[in-house]
Amino acid sequence: MFPLDGIDLDRLQLTRTDLEQWNPHRGHMAQLDGVVWTSPDKTSCVGMRDLRGDEFWVAGHFPGLPLFPGVLMIESGAQLAGYLFNVRLEAPTTPAFLRIEDAAFRASVTVGDRLYLLCQEIKIGRRRFSCAIQGVVGDKIAFEAKVAGMTLAEGMPG
Repeated sequence: MFPLDGIDLDRLQLTRTDLEQWNPHRGHMAQLDGVVWTSPDKTSCVGMRDLRGDEFWVAGHFPGLPLFPGVLMIESGAQLAGYLFNVRLEAPTTPAFLRIEDAAFRASVTVGDRLYLLCQEIKIGRRRFSCAIQGVVGDKIAFEAKVAGMTLAEGMPG
């Protein structure tokens, strides 16, 4: 989607805890472990997700061959798109995931992998956004899609 050259993928700008200021997801539904880079114009960013053996999906998807579910890959990218939307607005909202388009899965992701998530703005308005997302493990593209969302409420729940 865009080159990762020059981006320090090992340096977190935001941790999982820091992301709670921008994303409403908590507990098992928080699918991002951090943000490693945000472009100065806030139109693109890179997040990351470390796949651990103690996660709820490991035992059942699939026993003996834990594969990170595609729906959770897309959810991880959608959460990064929600972060990009909120950071662009400079005020947290509660974004809702509305649409997936052109999703394609190209490589498996499993326990022990670090999934880098790339997000590029397609269109961002006052209440709606659409972004291209891509997941990368090592030198392989794991998935790509376009996602859209909109603000459900100003501020964060809870």
